[in-house]
Order: sequence, then structure tokens, then C-alpha cells
Amino acid sequence: MAVTIDQSRLSLNLKTVDGWSLDEALEGCAQAGIGTIGVWRDQLGNGAAARLAASSVGVSGLCRGGFFPASTARERVVRIDDNRRAIEEAAELGTPVLVMVCGPAPDRDLAAARRMVEEGIEAILPDALEHGVTLGIEPLHPMMIGERSVIVTLREAVDLAVAFDHGVGVVVDAYHVFWDPYVEAEIDRARGLIVGFHVSDWLVPTTSTVAGRGVMGDGIIDLRRLRLAVERAGYEGPIEVEIINPELSSRDRDELVRLVCERFTTLV
Repeated sequence: MAVTIDQSRLSLNLKTVDGWSLDEALEGCAQAGIGTIGVWRDQLGNGAAARLAASSVGVSGLCRGGFFPASTARERVVRIDDNRRAIEEAAELGTPVLVMVCGPAPDRDLAAARRMVEEGIEAILPDALEHGVTLGIEPLHPMMIGERSVIVTLREAVDLAVAFDHGVGVVVDAYHVFWDPYVEAEIDRARGLIVGFHVSDWLVPTTSTVAGRGVMGDGIIDLRRLRLAVERAGYEGPIEVEIINPELSSRDRDELVRLVCERFTTLV
């Protein structure tokens, strides 16, 4: 474990530079010396897999699968089918991880929604194994429980992952888990299960829990401490910089990428 980190570990999640086309992102990453990106499904278009294959840029993860809970059995089937398509897309891109944002409860029954999440993962796991894609459960900050996920602690995500023999892991996103007083113990418990580590910063004041993230060093998260914890737990893969913030991504993106690279090597 190195206290300092090399830029070669940096993966640029394309939501950080939202608005760039895939071709612009590939060009910008090449200029900045970034060899890996994180991609969202809505950023894919015709020929995306071929363009990525023709480039020297790898894909650390595809976001997102999940959103399993629904008010009707029919809608749950539709969502499971969409997750199967997401697995196929991940395999086509050559990425080993489909990031799972598990989805909110359709009513007030959180326990039932969590059961739907487990049942949904169980339903699609054979497809993931067949395609060589790991399902990476990403717990979200508790303030997003009503909109995006009923899985809101790393402990829940680890419990869910270990319920399956293989093919399911966890994604540790600093923005979502830094607040948890037990986060380092849970990271250690996730040894062998961590398939992704995402970084950004929690700004004070926070203007938006979803889209108010900051560049590393502009907020209150001890990112290096978390990075060293995931490395002690055995994770040595790409580290995605995922800064979802329309105000930032509307600025000069080349300058933003340069700042990201600088902060990554000095603060993560």
C-alpha cells in the first residue's frame, strides 16, 4: 500500500464531464493520460463498443443496473429484463462490473423493497455469470432512500453480496459511505468483495445530495483514509472519479480534467 498514488489508477467517470460525447471523452482522456473510464448506459450509442475497442481506453464499470422494486409483478419483470440488457451491454464493452443502484421502495414498505432487490439480483445472476460480469452493489447515502436506493449502508451491501456464492460484489463510493462510523470495519469485512472504489467530495453547504458533489479536496471527506482502507481489504483496481455536478461539468472540461488529475495524485 502506497501512501501516494499514481495517476494510472485514475478512471474518469463520464458524469464528471457530462456533456462530452464518447469521442470527446476518449480524446480528452488521451490528452490527459487517463487510461480508464466509467460509463453510464445513457452515454452509449451505436458503435460505442467498437470505438472503445479501437482506443487504448479501458472501462472500469457500467452504470447502472438495479432499480428492482416496483409496485406490480409485471413492472418487476420489465426491470429484470432491462437488467439483463445492461449485463449484455457491460459484456459488449468489456467491463467486468455492472454497478447496481438498487432502487427505492414503491411504497412505505422498505423491508419488502429490500426483498425485491435480493430477488432481482438472484434472477439476473445466471446471466451475469454467463457473460463474465460481476454485479457491484453500490450503497447510496441514506438521504437518497426515497428516490434511488433502499440499500443505504455498506453493511447492507456486504450482507447482500455474501448471500450469493459468487458473481456479486460491492462498490464503495466515498461520497455515499464516508459518514458511517463503522465504514472501515465494513470495508474490512468486504475483503474479496470490493469491485469498485469511487471518489468525489462532500461540499459544505451541500446544494444537492445527488448532484452537488465536489472535486476532491473541496469538501470534508478523508479520501486517502478510505482509499487505504479499501487497499488493506485487497482492492487494487481502478479508482473512479465520479463528480456529479452540472455546475462543474458546464465549465471548461479540459481544465476540469487537469484539476481532477492533480487532486487525484495529491489527495486520494
